[in-house]
Amino acid sequence: MDELGPTELRLMQGLAQEVTAIRPELLNSEATVGELAWVWAKDFDSLGPFWRHKFWYVDKRLVAWAWACLPHRIPRRDSALRDVEAANLIWQVHPERPELLTELLDWYDDVADGVDRLLIVQSADAKSQAIVAAHGYAFDEEAGADDGSWVQFNARDLTDLPDPQLPEGFEFLTASEISVADAVGAHHAAWPRSTLTHTAFERVRRTWPYRSDLHVLIAAPDRTLAATAVIWLDEETRTAEFEPVGTHQDFRRRGLGTAQQLHGMHLARAAGATRIFVACPGAPASPAARDMYFGVGFRELTRDLPQIKATK
Repeated sequence: MDELGPTELRLMQGLAQEVTAIRPELLNSEATVGELAWVWAKDFDSLGPFWRHKFWYVDKRLVAWAWACLPHRIPRRDSALRDVEAANLIWQVHPERPELLTELLDWYDDVADGVDRLLIVQSADAKSQAIVAAHGYAFDEEAGADDGSWVQFNARDLTDLPDPQLPEGFEFLTASEISVADAVGAHHAAWPRSTLTHTAFERVRRTWPYRSDLHVLIAAPDRTLAATAVIWLDEETRTAEFEPVGTHQDFRRRGLGTAQQLHGMHLARAAGATRIFVACPGAPASPAARDMYFGVGFRELTRDLPQIKATK
């Protein structure tokens, strides 16, 4: 089995850059430059043995890729075990080669034979919707419901940026000003169930295009790290992406998320970005993140349409 390593990751990100430049609404929300970097780096140790991948080339140019995660059992932070019984596919094809999705799905059938298969298509991608339907997939009613787990992908031009306003005594920091342990602690304070380790975060820091000066945090008056967000800057397409974004559970509903977003957008613009993306829960039952992003000027670009091919 070939390992999905940093060289392969960079190739996948290269295709993400091409799609970003010409048809960003066809980017799968899990297949952006920043999302690929974040997911690969944080999960490499725990999920790497369950990953399978395949690339498709035309004239030595990567035009499609597939990244499957097979069923697995991994420990949670509370020492319990988490069973994942379905396979999941992250994928991308070049907008000029949509027909390759059929070959990609054939490969997925082979590597995930005998288990339920999950994947996502975008609401803006009518061609891919038709191809996955012809291949036996159906809309996942549970994941795609009004209280489901589906994701909305949002965009904002970096113009007309209001200045951020922090509560008295709070201040902005970057990851270059704190230790790895503190950065990981801030992440866990925002996502208590996260399994991010120090080793995994060190890998995040080594993964292109991570920059510690674009990893923004907010410190409370008592020096508690109250919010954290990583901004991934792609200088080639002049786009940036927030992933992940979170606030300490004890500091929510104080406007920190809004301030952090605006501050991060100012930093991204100063670094050369003209547009920024962010994904968030899209279901009506979980409006908080979407409302915050809309409040600082983001608008929906596309949304996930979760698909399932059940074995029974």
